[in-house]
Amino acid sequence: MARKSQRSWLNPSTWHLRTRLVLVAMALLVAICAAVGVVSYASMDMVFNRQLDRQLEQASSRANDFGRPPSNFPSSPSGRPDPLEARGQAAGTLNARIDGTTVRSSGLIDAQGNRVSLSADDEQVLLSLPKDSRPVDRSLSNGDYRLVAVDTSGDVIVTGLPLADKQSAEASLVWTMVWVSLGGLVLIGLAGTVIIRRTMRPLEQLSEVATKVSRLPLDAGEVALAVRVPPSASHPGTEVGSVGHALNQMLNNVASALEARQESETKVRQFVADASHELRTPLTAIRGYTELLRMTENFTDDGRKSLARVQSQSERMTTLVEDLLLLARLDEGQPVKVSDVDLTQLVIETVSDEKVMAPEHIWQLQLPDEPITVRGDATQLHQVLANLLSNARKHTDAGTTVVTGVMLSADGSAVVTVTDNGPGIPEDFQSRIFSRFARADAARSGTEGTSGLGLSIVESIVEAHGGSVEVTSRPGRTEFALRLPAVSNERV
Repeated sequence: MARKSQRSWLNPSTWHLRTRLVLVAMALLVAICAAVGVVSYASMDMVFNRQLDRQLEQASSRANDFGRPPSNFPSSPSGRPDPLEARGQAAGTLNARIDGTTVRSSGLIDAQGNRVSLSADDEQVLLSLPKDSRPVDRSLSNGDYRLVAVDTSGDVIVTGLPLADKQSAEASLVWTMVWVSLGGLVLIGLAGTVIIRRTMRPLEQLSEVATKVSRLPLDAGEVALAVRVPPSASHPGTEVGSVGHALNQMLNNVASALEARQESETKVRQFVADASHELRTPLTAIRGYTELLRMTENFTDDGRKSLARVQSQSERMTTLVEDLLLLARLDEGQPVKVSDVDLTQLVIETVSDEKVMAPEHIWQLQLPDEPITVRGDATQLHQVLANLLSNARKHTDAGTTVVTGVMLSADGSAVVTVTDNGPGIPEDFQSRIFSRFARADAARSGTEGTSGLGLSIVESIVEAHGGSVEVTSRPGRTEFALRLPAVSNERV
């Protein structure tokens, strides 16, 4: 899970839109701050260099003017005046006189006005300076200096000023901009997060509405589609509001379609219930008159076969009508008449009945040591088991083994399984096997016709009892599994 979350965080396409907007804004702000910082630093560096060059030019001029005429001022070992003795030289000023390849005099003025000699390495640096009167930066033992070497008719006068003040000012500027930028980034990041979150709130409301609608059971039954986008997020004057307004219109249209569908389903159910109820009387009369004719009239062999055919078809139609009536009552949500039902005993009785009807099949039982009790309608649960066993019998060949098992699952539910080793159910038919009038007789062997209502009745009854039914099938093994809430042993 941690690796999955990390991969998700490393993938920008999985981030929230508000996160990406905040990060983009922060990145732009960082780029702007960096650009402003670079430009400001370059500008200040140019200003400081110009100021320092003017000061260096003045100091060099004083040193050169002092060193030209002979005078009684202190002189260097060469007999020429020492540039460090020139008037007006500030603390930190460096001067040196170079005669050819030899430094005749060199030193700098410290903060107390005393002369400080330069090291041999420093003198080597001075000797390597270009003699073109252009300022250059060099590192000496006493720090970084900006130096200029001026050729004065044989001698070279070197003048330098320290870069410490300039570097300190630039460092202060850099740190000021860094801290100001960081503070601005934090403030703008927080403010941007709040603003973007509030701006994105209408989109979140649209997502919440769409999520709620996606979780509604819209496939069947009466659905109250009362979820709508609030007016604050459905104003057509904005981009998000236009989407919210369009979503509300779509939901209104869907709600109208659902109401029309519900009304149509209600009419169909009512028609099926009324028609089935009305058909019961003539079907009963047909069966009664058929029995009367068989007992009172003499028929030829063909007549008796035809009369038997009429009777069998009337009985089949009666079964179909009863199934339709049961489904209509279940669709109406009529409460189930519940009582304690011994599921183990019910399975034994149903399998025994099926053995009598299909002795050519092999019927086996897998029962627990203790009986399992559920709350439900014993008649309806018997019909569920009878439909499953009948389904296995009708769609498999003689000699097929059908195993009916009862057990308690780990969550305390009662589980009933009906398993056969027949040819199996096509995979594309398994997803609609519990639909009404769904049949795939061509896929499984067997000679008895079916109405396609048996498994639909099974699912409806099981769901009315708070349970579930599922099927798994492959060639050589088909299993229907029922799950029903079991009654605890203490209660029994």
